[in-house]
Amino acid sequence: MKVSMQKLCWQMAAIFALSLNLSTAQAVDLSQLSNQDANAGLKAALEQGANAALGKLGIQDGFLANEKVKIQLPSILEKAKPLLKLSGQSKQLDELVLSMNRAAESAVPMAKPLLLDAVKSMTVTDAKNILNGGETSVTQFFREKTSTPLNTKFLPLVKGVTDKAGLSAKYNAVMGKAKKLGAIPEQEATVEGYVTGRAVDALYFMIGEEEKAIRKDPIGTGSKIIGKVFGLLK
Repeated sequence: MKVSMQKLCWQMAAIFALSLNLSTAQAVDLSQLSNQDANAGLKAALEQGANAALGKLGIQDGFLANEKVKIQLPSILEKAKPLLKLSGQSKQLDELVLSMNRAAESAVPMAKPLLLDAVKSMTVTDAKNILNGGETSVTQFFREKTSTPLNTKFLPLVKGVTDKAGLSAKYNAVMGKAKKLGAIPEQEATVEGYVTGRAVDALYFMIGEEEKAIRKDPIGTGSKIIGKVFGLLK
């Protein structure tokens, strides 16, 4: 019995030592990778995720046909929708939804230079945060770097599209009154502000979806460097 227990202890010690060695080896590999290839791999993943998201959103029906990102009526109008339809405004509501989504689809391609500039500006700290972060750390990187300039850049274009549709003046007049009564949040007070916020959020959402796909199957991206970097993180 003593021999068996001693043997078991030795076996457990051996397994522990082996696992420790493997863990240390993996850490060393990741450290070496960080010094050599991580930067290139991360930049490739950032660019691929951004381009894929832009390609899916910045086309006709990129928003309208995708229920995950389709811009719906603001909450106050959605609640009043049955009453508005009864008063004969069903067509105007449909036109507003169409106009909002078309505006977002038109604005999204403008994000490309900002996203690519963010990739180029990636620091060592950014790279470490992405490597050690969760499944959407790439998306969080983009949000931190580009959220404010994207809103600034999208807003005038969105306003131009919604103004052209002839619906923004009516929307803004109604929502302006509701805002004074404290019935709606600030971001819903104007149609251009509402659409811009939804468009930016949708872009980050789609980048997040692409990032999850890359992390799940890095080899499937077709990029050797992405496969090498994110393959070690699996």
